[in-house]
Formats: sequence, structure tokens, C-alpha cells
Amino acid sequence: MQKKYFDINMAGNPYKNYLLSVFQNVDQDRSGTIDAQELQTALSNGHFTPFNLDTVRLLIGMFDKANRNVIMFEDFIHLWKFLLDCHHAFLSFDQDNSNNINKEELKTCLTTAFGYSFSEPFIDVLVQKFDRTGEGVIYFDDFIQCCIELQDGICANCSQFKLKNRFLLAFEL
Repeated sequence: MQKKYFDINMAGNPYKNYLLSVFQNVDQDRSGTIDAQELQTALSNGHFTPFNLDTVRLLIGMFDKANRNVIMFEDFIHLWKFLLDCHHAFLSFDQDNSNNINKEELKTCLTTAFGYSFSEPFIDVLVQKFDRTGEGVIYFDDFIQCCIELQDGICANCSQFKLKNRFLLAFEL
């Protein structure tokens, strides 16, 4: 049975209060919203560098219901749940516990979690594109961006997935 980290529907629970506290700490300008720069400062990618701003902007775009390039608290709750799910998936495929995903681990993830069957050269291109450190590995923030961009690219031509907002990835393990 899969461990549940967080249930969005638990109204009035202490976890929602915790998230409100996190949200308020991240909302540096006290506007009641969080922009990409504020969110970037709050996120950790596991290798002590700032979270990729392009990834942060993708996340804001996915959860910004008002299309203002910021998220409000209710959006933040869903973004947090999405990040926890992504992190769980990331860790489950980081077989060597290196805090990054190498080519073989990425290939396993894409095949197992998403059902994709990509060629070796395409996997090489993905690693090259999303490896910002030149180490031949993908860190958590770039893993999220890779998955979102793959999903967007694959679903762009699928009429059943043509939605106003981005199609959200589901990590089922």
C-alpha cells in the first residue's frame, strides 16, 4: 500500500495550519500571494543550489488559477501536494540514493511510471537537456521540469488532453 503524505481534503487539520505558516513565510512581500522568485527561495533541489527558476515558473503556471503569475494559499496547497508526489516518485527511482537521477534511472522512471518507451538517443537528449551541472545526472527540480515538458509535448497533439490549463502529471507507483 502506498504511503499517503498528505490528503488535500483534510479540512481544518494541523497540516493545513502548517502549510499556512509555510505560505506566510514564503510570502516575503506580504501580498497574500507567492510569485516565482519567492517560491524559488523556499524550494530545495537537494544539491544546495537555487531551484531552477524555469521549473518554478512552470509550477506557478500550473497552479495559478487566476492567471496572474502568482499563487494564492489554496493554489499553494495543491502545488505542495504535487511536489510531494513528485519527490516520492523521484526518490523511488533514485536507486543508488545519490539524490539525483542518472540515465538508467530516468529510463526506468519513464518506462515504469509513464509507460513511455523512448530510444536510447532520446534518453541521452533528455539527460543532456535537463542536466544543468554537466554531471550526467538530473536533480529534483530538473526532473520535475523534464516530466512536465514531456507530458506537455506528448499531450499537445492529443485532443482528449487539450485543456485550458496544463495537464497535471499523475505519479502512480
